[in-house]
Amino acid sequence: MLISICRRSSLCKSSAEQLRTTIEQLLPTIHEIKYSGVELPPIRQTQLDRLSETLKDGIELSSKVLASTRWNVYKNLQLARKMEKLEKKVSRFLNGPMQAHVLADVHHMRFETAERFDRMEGSARRLEQRLGAMRIGVGGGGWVDEAVKRVEMEEDTLAEGGLGNLMGIGMALGKNKVKEMVIGRDDLSVLGICGIGGSGKTTLALEVCRDHQVTSYFNNRILFLTVSQSPNVEQLRAKVWGFVSGCDSMEPNYVIPHWNLQIQSKLGSRCLVVLDDVWSLAVLEQLIFRVPGCKTLVVSRFKFSTVLNDTYEVELLREDESLSLFCYSAFGQKTIPPSANENLVKQIVNKCKGLPLALKVIGASLREQPEMYWTSAKKRLSKGEPICESHENNLLDRMAISIQYLPKKVKECFLDLGSFPEDKKIPLEVLINMWVEIHDLDEEEAFAILVELSDRNLLKIVKDARAGDMYSSYYEISVTQHDVLRDLALHLSNQENINDRKRLLMPRRDTELPKEWERNVDQPFNAQIVSIHTGDMREMDWFRMEFPKAEVLILNFSSTEEYFLPPFIENMEKLRALIVINYSTSNAALGNFSVCSNLTNLRSLWLEKVSISQLPKSSIPLKKMQKISFVLCKINNSLDQSVVDLPKTLPCLTELTFDHCDDLMKLPPSICGLQSLKNLSVTNCHSLQELPADIGKMKSLQILRLYACPHLRTLPARICELVCLKYLNISQCVSLSCLPQGIGNLIRLEKIDMRECSQIWSLPKSVNSLKSLRQVICEEDVSWAWKDLEKTLPNLHVQVPAKCFSLDWLHE
Repeated sequence: MLISICRRSSLCKSSAEQLRTTIEQLLPTIHEIKYSGVELPPIRQTQLDRLSETLKDGIELSSKVLASTRWNVYKNLQLARKMEKLEKKVSRFLNGPMQAHVLADVHHMRFETAERFDRMEGSARRLEQRLGAMRIGVGGGGWVDEAVKRVEMEEDTLAEGGLGNLMGIGMALGKNKVKEMVIGRDDLSVLGICGIGGSGKTTLALEVCRDHQVTSYFNNRILFLTVSQSPNVEQLRAKVWGFVSGCDSMEPNYVIPHWNLQIQSKLGSRCLVVLDDVWSLAVLEQLIFRVPGCKTLVVSRFKFSTVLNDTYEVELLREDESLSLFCYSAFGQKTIPPSANENLVKQIVNKCKGLPLALKVIGASLREQPEMYWTSAKKRLSKGEPICESHENNLLDRMAISIQYLPKKVKECFLDLGSFPEDKKIPLEVLINMWVEIHDLDEEEAFAILVELSDRNLLKIVKDARAGDMYSSYYEISVTQHDVLRDLALHLSNQENINDRKRLLMPRRDTELPKEWERNVDQPFNAQIVSIHTGDMREMDWFRMEFPKAEVLILNFSSTEEYFLPPFIENMEKLRALIVINYSTSNAALGNFSVCSNLTNLRSLWLEKVSISQLPKSSIPLKKMQKISFVLCKINNSLDQSVVDLPKTLPCLTELTFDHCDDLMKLPPSICGLQSLKNLSVTNCHSLQELPADIGKMKSLQILRLYACPHLRTLPARICELVCLKYLNISQCVSLSCLPQGIGNLIRLEKIDMRECSQIWSLPKSVNSLKSLRQVICEEDVSWAWKDLEKTLPNLHVQVPAKCFSLDWLHE
């Protein structure tokens, strides 16, 4: 036994050298399989990961053996045993599971090869039929003549300018065909544009609506409505009828009369109704009014052949068009730059199969990336199927490539967008608050992530003309996302078991909570974000649910009556952000608000289009509450000192926003006791008449917005005691006649926005003391007085904004 031990110990170093050589030859092959870009099943990927770790352990083990002394027999014996154990483990895998992997790959290869030969045979058969149909000769017609006509139309479109820049000649041809149906065929009343998601249906419809010939034909009477998957049918129906009948100011609850000849005889002027993103035949049938002179253009992923008189199917981009669009997204130009790998670029473009959205997003995701990154992306795209009716489902997997290489936090922020309803603008304030709370970001970093997602075409930023500088509010900016990208976020968020998902989301509005949730209530839901989208909810509509890890709760609903807050909120101890948004036409009474009284970790509260009887009375101060926003809310004197003691209940509040709260006639005096308040925004509150006289007590206030409060006549004198104030916005306060005489005491004031304050013609003398003032935005009538100060305040910049008249807000 001693001789055997000595022999094993003495041979230890040679065995270690042999082990290291074997592993160094095997490990690169395993890495090549793992990182080839071919997606492996989870179990195979896990097995390869374990084998990689085992091989890495073997390299470390051989290094220890080679570093040990020859005379340490006991240690060498232990190391020798470990090497033998490792060698047996690797050998078992290579002779067992690895052989099964090879067999599975061979099986998949045979299946894919047979499938490709079947497709090639089908393509050859169709080509043979087409060639057989060719008839060449004078007046012969057929396929060749049609192709010649197509080329002639393309040349005419290019000569006219049209849309031949990025979306290509195909889009211009589509526009001409739709125009012909809309204004060239009096026998067609209900038309359609259909195609798969992301193929440019809405873009084409918008271009048709902007066309001069179309607008002239309908005398600018064009209504564009987005229907979506979960529409408020009665509201949309009322809008369409009001537009068609000429009664645009019609009440939402107006009962539409049955069609009869008397009504028909009163109508007849031309008009066009565009219904975008229609999903249901039952919904579509309720939104169509067959009125003389009225045409309906339906934009949808589906073919509604029983309703539509004619349909244009959106064509995918051709090879040259696809290449131009892809290069613009990837390189900022319409051609392949000399430094790029032309063959690799064309291979990736070909894998996108002419889908505009895929070309834009994937191109943006590859921008400024190294060639190896592109090679990996090409291999991942190679598993895509040819474009067909089921391509929408496959697009989700393809689009996942565009976010796979995002930084972890950026990817998480993208997935969070699935928490909001489709075809709705997401208030940026809501997104920023949510990202700050759950991803440990500061506001600047969260905004940078938003810009990055926008640059990669993963969302679209919609902002007010005033937004963009450091003092602009996030509520002036909103975010929209294409429905295919939202579907992708939902798809990726729903991979795990329902109780283990990080995001528990309702994909669309429903009348009740999902049955799947109810079946799993016996176990806690571990979601960090919970998003619920329903209609009216009463107390008995909720069932018991436990969310021990929930930090964000988003309640999206559509109700004109009472919305009862879910009782389980009371037990969501980790809740940090509560978002309540009503998408109905009028405010809903918010019931069971008292459940929020003991949420000691709550930091952010967003209430939109709800009626508040009173704020929750908390037995303990909500010391972590920092931001509260009331948007389109009925305040109902709920903030009066007799109802709630704001300084005691919210001792650490830093931001308070009132936007479009039309019953807010005066700010309650108790607000002046909020010593931590840094940002007070009272915007678009048309009934506001006065501010508290003691407003100067808010010594921490840095930002004061009083935008678009037309009945506010004066600013209290004590506003000049806000020694920390940096930004004052009184724009569109058209009744203000002067600035306070002591405004010069605001020694830290950096910016004043007073555009459209037409009654202010002169300035108080104390403005000379505003040493920190850097920018003033004002009207021409008073600009001369401010410009005189530029001599004593050399850093001052006076800006007279250009008049901007827009009706974009009507789409809201």
